[in-house]
Amino acid sequence: MTQADLKEELKNAMRAKDAVKLAVIRGLMTAVTNDLVSKERGPDGTLTDDEMMTIILRAAKQRKDSIQQFEAGGRPELAEGEKAELAVLETMLPAQMSRDEIVAAATAKAAEMGVTDKTKANMLMGSLMKDLKGKADGTLVKEVIDSMFA
Repeated sequence: MTQADLKEELKNAMRAKDAVKLAVIRGLMTAVTNDLVSKERGPDGTLTDDEMMTIILRAAKQRKDSIQQFEAGGRPELAEGEKAELAVLETMLPAQMSRDEIVAAATAKAAEMGVTDKTKANMLMGSLMKDLKGKADGTLVKEVIDSMFA
């Protein structure tokens, strides 16, 4: 998803009067502007596709954390709003890998790096997350790596 795609999605959401999608896209556009300013490119600059993916992933992770907190706090009505926003964000992300695909990738990466015990699990995690960026949930990748050396 590029900035131009995001602007087009904003127009489509306005035409469709889709309040949830509109709120999510406006939040993303704000995050994009903040990121541009923090990188000293000015609010009219452009981000790479990887930088855009990072922003969308960060927003999705925030929604997941909020859902977990609201459900733990006994506020399911607030969690529903976050779930709706998360669903919109997930349409902007590439398809997520299954646990089996992550296990296969982790096993191959461990063999490639020569990781055989838990002492180098963090190196494996870092390298694997670079390879799977945007394609796999970090929590699931950590679970897979931990189970490899359990």
